[in-house]
Amino acid sequence: MSAKKIKKGDTVTVIAGKDKGKEGKVLAVNAKDNTVIVENVNMVTKHTKPSAANQNGGIVNKEAPLHISNVMLVVNGKATRVGFKMVGDKKVRVAKATGEAID
Repeated sequence: MSAKKIKKGDTVTVIAGKDKGKEGKVLAVNAKDNTVIVENVNMVTKHTKPSAANQNGGIVNKEAPLHISNVMLVVNGKATRVGFKMVGDKKVRVAKATGEAID
């Protein structure tokens, strides 16, 4: 499998869909389905049954997954594509807009 360009904890902006233009922090990445969950983006209403964790049940708002192609990494306040570069013997992510290493 290829290296991940978006990782948990990254700040991303949504470039397509109903929440286009919104920015948020990545809460989870699902590499198998190529989806990400972004904080306060793509909110859906979920009806839950009472359970041990949630005694009352009811209607809950939560984030739904977005396809990874619909988000773009934000570096220094600017959306950018991501590339890879070898630094010494380590592979690091690089912002295409500035050319600087991300991590």
